[in-house]
Amino acid sequence: MYKSLWLTHEIITNCKKGLFVVYCKKKGGYIMKRILDCQASDFAGMSREDLLAAIAGSEGRTIACETIGSIIPMLGDVTNAEFAASMGADILLLNMFDVNEPVIRGLPKTEPENVVRKLKELTGRPIGINLEPVEQVLSSEDPEENMWAMTGGRKATLENAKKAADMGVNFILLTGNPGIGVTNEAIEQTLRLYKRELGDRLILAAGKMHASGILTEGAEKIITKADITAFAVAGADIILLPAPGTVPGITMEYVRELVGHAHSLGCLTITAIGTSQEGADIATIRQIALMCKMAGTDIHHLGDSGYGGMALPENIQAYSIAVRGIRHTYRRMAGSVNR
Repeated sequence: MYKSLWLTHEIITNCKKGLFVVYCKKKGGYIMKRILDCQASDFAGMSREDLLAAIAGSEGRTIACETIGSIIPMLGDVTNAEFAASMGADILLLNMFDVNEPVIRGLPKTEPENVVRKLKELTGRPIGINLEPVEQVLSSEDPEENMWAMTGGRKATLENAKKAADMGVNFILLTGNPGIGVTNEAIEQTLRLYKRELGDRLILAAGKMHASGILTEGAEKIITKADITAFAVAGADIILLPAPGTVPGITMEYVRELVGHAHSLGCLTITAIGTSQEGADIATIRQIALMCKMAGTDIHHLGDSGYGGMALPENIQAYSIAVRGIRHTYRRMAGSVNR
């Protein structure tokens, strides 16, 4: 079962895939840093279990930022991922990343198979990608009409997941972009396949931050306790939930119940702003941030649509300060990738 993280000498977390023990200050024990204390060299040497433990040990103070690399970066010749990292992100999530045509604009010239590794080198952060278990595309597949138009390298196939692992991705999030048409049943089936075929090569996260085109899975039906149980049994390490105040009907109390349920099953959680509110005013961002923390989440996610491609940079910083203060925020912003 998910154990309390507020232990003096050790953090014990059962993530279903095996018990890992983190000795914080115990002489002769295994030393694991909280993600708050990690530098680029720490992230570079982390296993799947290490990263999960570092997140758990940070007690709800991990920031994940989603970025799009296929559009012009906000700073022109600096990737959106680098920009998000510089504003306080601990973890980077690449949306619309096509493993067959891996493009991140602003990145120095790099061989396609080394794009993720190069981005890790420049940012010093763990990197995940979205893959979408779409059964039938519900929106236009013409990129001129629909910026979210599906491509083959974004689909949640086993081949694409293996490619992502070979490219150095730390985790895969099974989710759906607006209007794509991803069901919770499809997510569950894909989790089972990935867990069986990929084992522990990657962290597996799953869930939806909005209905993703499935109107019968809107509002409180976006994710339920039954869905969380199904995802956990299928192999999810992290459950994604809409952040309170982002989707109609999703309150802090409702998310708190779901977070508690996920924790009871041995999963971590990530609350997500996936409704373009990552481009809202700072007061709104702070309110969402504190509701997510009160709900008990482990990871705080900001989406990629402040304008287009990433959250507003000032909102990343404001969110981080709200949930972990200036000291941890500025430390993350200031730390060199050469440490």
